[in-house]
Amino acid sequence: PSFSLNRKKMNLKSERRGIHVDQSELLCKKGCGYYGNPAWQGFCSKCWREEYHKARQKQIQEDWELAERLQREEEEAYASSQSTQGAQSLTFSKFEEKKTNEKTRKVTTVKKFFTASSRAGTKKAEIQEAKAPSPSINRQASIETDRVSKEFIEFLKTYHKPGQDIYKQCKLFLDTMNHKRDLSIEEQSECAQDFYQNVADKLQTRWKVPPEKVEKAMDQIEKYIMTRQYKYVFCPETTDDEKKDLAVQKRIRALHWVTPQMLCVPVNEEIPEVSDMVVKAITDIIEMDSKRVPRDKLACITKCSKHIFNAIKITKNEPASADDFLPTLIYIVLKGNPPRLQSNIQYITRFCNPSRLMTGEDGYYFTNLCCAVAFIEKLDAQSLNLSQEDFDRFMTGQTSPKKQESDSFSPDVCLGVKQMCKSLDLLSQLNERQERIVSEAKKLEKDLIDWTDGITKEVEDIVEKYPLEIKPKSQALAAIDSENVENDKLPPPLQPQVYAG
Repeated sequence: PSFSLNRKKMNLKSERRGIHVDQSELLCKKGCGYYGNPAWQGFCSKCWREEYHKARQKQIQEDWELAERLQREEEEAYASSQSTQGAQSLTFSKFEEKKTNEKTRKVTTVKKFFTASSRAGTKKAEIQEAKAPSPSINRQASIETDRVSKEFIEFLKTYHKPGQDIYKQCKLFLDTMNHKRDLSIEEQSECAQDFYQNVADKLQTRWKVPPEKVEKAMDQIEKYIMTRQYKYVFCPETTDDEKKDLAVQKRIRALHWVTPQMLCVPVNEEIPEVSDMVVKAITDIIEMDSKRVPRDKLACITKCSKHIFNAIKITKNEPASADDFLPTLIYIVLKGNPPRLQSNIQYITRFCNPSRLMTGEDGYYFTNLCCAVAFIEKLDAQSLNLSQEDFDRFMTGQTSPKKQESDSFSPDVCLGVKQMCKSLDLLSQLNERQERIVSEAKKLEKDLIDWTDGITKEVEDIVEKYPLEIKPKSQALAAIDSENVENDKLPPPLQPQVYAG
């Protein structure tokens, strides 16, 4: 090859100049005996192709290992969340996201060797992708909106020319509301109420629509508009609706001890049919929060109220009166504790068709619900015919109202209720015993402190009355002749004598 000839010429020129050239530096790095090309990292063309194929096979093997690892993770996640379809879709989306991210990383890594500006473009694309909302979220949020829009268009086809004008008016109102997001919720409510009134007047005066068709049209208009505006006007951040919801919820939880007898509720839940009606009423009042249209929320309140009337009727064997309905509704609200109660009431008040709230049974039941919530917020001892001391003890959880004795239950009552009452009685007895033990312990502690103080005082009095006097030590007795200085010349004492004999 020409490259080898050039190498030989270069060697000859180097030798002529007296420069020693190591032939091993010119050969292929793999040791095949051919000359290497610096552009191919010192390999010859054949060895370079072999090294390239090896690197490519290694990359393919790593890709297969990555795919198998992602597949195992996907299968494990699928097995752990097989019970719910939502978890399956989430797992699959995570699997797809991992593969996409890994593929994007590899493509970016390859491209950055060929272009210098690819890094900036990639970062810009990633930022735009992060800011863009998730297609699945947008699709899920728009499913109901698209369905309502199609139903609204199909409904307006029956009105022919007035239907086209109604649709234009609704689109214009929605565009106007989108540009008035900065307005307060009260001002937005006034705009909605004015729009309802104007459309109703046009239906009656300009388009000469019969009253029964006007009411149906207004219901469909309200459904179409409020479905689109729900996320902007329900419990907005500019109001204190959420704070009121938490306050009402906390208040209802504190009143869990209130019994039907305290509220004079004429409902006997021991009757199976009555118990089913109570459960249905609670379900309806809780379901109100899941609706988006004010009319649908009112329908839930109406169904709840009708179940209450049926429960009272079955219990008393006579039609229920308004005096019986309101206490029972209060009891249902206390027992169900509906979520976001104040927000739902405010939403209905602000954006419901005024003609529906002012007239009809929906407006009557909604007014009673508002009265029930107001009563719960101001509930006190006098409202339940209790003393203030008992009311405070019940509110703080120190004690609870006396439950029905298990011996007085009817035979139809299930064993679970009887066992629950026995457990409550046992807990009440244990609570009284604990309070008694604590009281006796405090009394014993006081007695020990008083006894210690008494003993200390008696000791102090005795010490004060009979003080302890410590006398100095007496001097030791000296020898008889220790101070007899004058008789130093006395003869020595006599010694005993021993005689033989």
